[in-house]
Amino acid sequence: MRKLKYRAENSPQAWLFLLPALIIIGVFNVLPLIKTFIMSMQKGTLNNLQFNGFKNFQVVLQDPKFHDAIGNTALFSFVVVPVGLIISMFIAVTIFEKIKYKSLFETIFFIPYLTSVIAVGIVFRFLFNGDYGFINYLLSFINVGPINFLDDPSMSMTTLILFGIWSGLAFNIIILLSGLRTIDESYYKVADMFGATKMEQFFKITLPQLIPTITFLLMMNFINAFKVYAQVFSLFNGKAGIANSATTGVFYIFNKFYVEYRYGQGMAAAVILFALILLFTLIQNYVLKRISK
Repeated sequence: MRKLKYRAENSPQAWLFLLPALIIIGVFNVLPLIKTFIMSMQKGTLNNLQFNGFKNFQVVLQDPKFHDAIGNTALFSFVVVPVGLIISMFIAVTIFEKIKYKSLFETIFFIPYLTSVIAVGIVFRFLFNGDYGFINYLLSFINVGPINFLDDPSMSMTTLILFGIWSGLAFNIIILLSGLRTIDESYYKVADMFGATKMEQFFKITLPQLIPTITFLLMMNFINAFKVYAQVFSLFNGKAGIANSATTGVFYIFNKFYVEYRYGQGMAAAVILFALILLFTLIQNYVLKRISK
């Protein structure tokens, strides 16, 4: 009699071990997602919700504030992610190739990642202060400023982008350093034998070998950038900048749900944002797979 191959998914014991994790995922991830879709087609208070069809989506899609929020979110994402990744790549390669005590610098760069975004945002509020901020103090040496980073609507997104780039560096650097360690050193030895320059080695060896790592970082960073909220809240003291000039998609959802108490519209906006993130992630993965081939 032919023996069947062992498959983990057919083992009751495997499902038993997975059960606690599946319950947690179901309760805290799947159920809220289902509830979001249901509430997006309802109106009224939380105690008296009534079916409202797709009217909430119509209201949200016609709301100029939602257009501004999505525009700000897109601007934040498409600037912060690539710029932050390029800076992180430069720092990671420098640490890997030039720095002697790598572990020490890895720890230094990783500390901000462990720090609360709210706490870091409070520090950045002092750094960006228009009267006594350290950034304006440095700019004064080149006769620039003072710049009102926090209270000028035209500067709100610029300030948020600068904060976003800085806050994402730590995670990127650690992941890139892990990727650099996986590259076989023999590639570089052969390249040195043939007289390849450091720049040629980077573009012909390092970068291609880091494609899986870069793909992962791009996917994670774009998803997190589209969901940006804590940076806005901490940097502008609980507001979305002067005259809501730094309102993002998630901040718009928060205001609809917790400030205006329009629960259905808030959830409709959440569904739209979820669909945009999902669509962009699928397109991004397709493009990156084509590039890697």
